[in-house]
Amino acid sequence: MATIERLQPKGLLHNPGFSQVVVATGTRIIHTAGQVSIDEAGRLVGAGDLAAQTAQAMRNVGLALAAAGAGFNDIVKLTTFVVDYKPEQRTVIGQARAPFFSGTDRPASTLVGVAALALPEWLVEIEAVAIVG
Repeated sequence: MATIERLQPKGLLHNPGFSQVVVATGTRIIHTAGQVSIDEAGRLVGAGDLAAQTAQAMRNVGLALAAAGAGFNDIVKLTTFVVDYKPEQRTVIGQARAPFFSGTDRPASTLVGVAALALPEWLVEIEAVAIVG
């Protein structure tokens, strides 16, 4: 069985949106590819809408994890790439991601502003690392 300990060490900012440190042990490490806002048929979901695209990317992360026998609470690290990132977008992204996690347990997280993603209509891409078993 995997164990995941989420830490908020003294001396580091306590941000309820993510854990500063995650210590995980388990027998399987799952890495997802970066997930974007496309559905199974390859159609864009949420054109021009960062919140909608973030939510769809998270749903896709969930589908990828489920295929490997994992779920959102098994995630130990998220990396989010945002096109032309502006600080005020952090709240939009955080609110769109929040429903996917139970309680206050959050993975370690990195948000990276980028000039572009693989297709110009994509605003956000999210990849995850999870530990199970």
